[in-house]
Amino acid sequence: MRIFTIAAVSSAIVGAAVVVVSPHIASAQTYPTRPVTMIVPFAAGGPADTVGRIMIERMRATLGQPIIIENVAGANGSIGVGRAVRAAPDGYTIIAGTLTTHVLIGGLYSLPYDLLNDFTPIALLASGPLIVTARKNLPANSLQELISWLKANPEKATQGTAGVGVAEHVAGVLLQKQTGTRFQFVPCRGLGPAMQDLVAGQIDMVLADAATSLPQVQAGTIKALAVASKDRIAAARDIPTVDEAGLPGFYAPLWFGLWAPAGTPQDVVAKLNAAAVDALGDAAVRRRFAELGQEIVPSDQQKPEVLGAFQREEVHKWWPIIKGAGIKIE
Repeated sequence: MRIFTIAAVSSAIVGAAVVVVSPHIASAQTYPTRPVTMIVPFAAGGPADTVGRIMIERMRATLGQPIIIENVAGANGSIGVGRAVRAAPDGYTIIAGTLTTHVLIGGLYSLPYDLLNDFTPIALLASGPLIVTARKNLPANSLQELISWLKANPEKATQGTAGVGVAEHVAGVLLQKQTGTRFQFVPCRGLGPAMQDLVAGQIDMVLADAATSLPQVQAGTIKALAVASKDRIAAARDIPTVDEAGLPGFYAPLWFGLWAPAGTPQDVVAKLNAAAVDALGDAAVRRRFAELGQEIVPSDQQKPEVLGAFQREEVHKWWPIIKGAGIKIE
């Protein structure tokens, strides 16, 4: 007959506890053990896709596992966002989001998910302002002259956009609100086609990111009137800010961040954040972001909680503008 002493029983209980707990601990310590999927909620080749691909080049080295881009385009990014919301909260699916996907679509659609509560922030990456550009032969050579021309030609001018409710469309609504002007929006198949229409003189102006607009500005095929931010951008120091150009406070940034589904373990989020922070500190990554007109946020703003707070601030800024303008997509 085998006799168990109290000490033996206690030892067995402790051992069992270790057996139960250790798999979770081991999982947290070894994450990731397989490839990570990064959802980009837009088509390949756009700004979000470019930013995502720049990030994964460095992040995969830090994490020790491949990161695979999955482009899930459609409905201003809401389809890709929905895919990310439904993913298992285990750190193996993350999403590269933007102002459009994690703020604007909440004011445009009746979403089956909550942008603020159904995601766990990982890191705010970078931000670059939209640039106010105009066709080459427009009779305005400054932002103030553009505003005067718009006021003298109500409802006649046209602004090209990549679609209804995207960042540059909503920024155009803000421009109307702050200047008391009225002009028409022309949805195109993307910012690239909108820029082509601007070069051809078929539309009057476009609010576009630096990567899309600067090549045409530098080629002399369009005009750049102002940068919609407090500071000039490194990629084009000669373009004045809106504050300098006489429209203070007209700030329209195109920013990027990383999120995971809500419920992702905090230690896993910490590893993902560390990989993102390491990438943002890499000289090659910083150079490529600068070429896109994107400024990497300071290191003290690369924390998950900063992205969460910033996202809430952007919701409070942009949703009233969207709803006040009656922009709605069913």
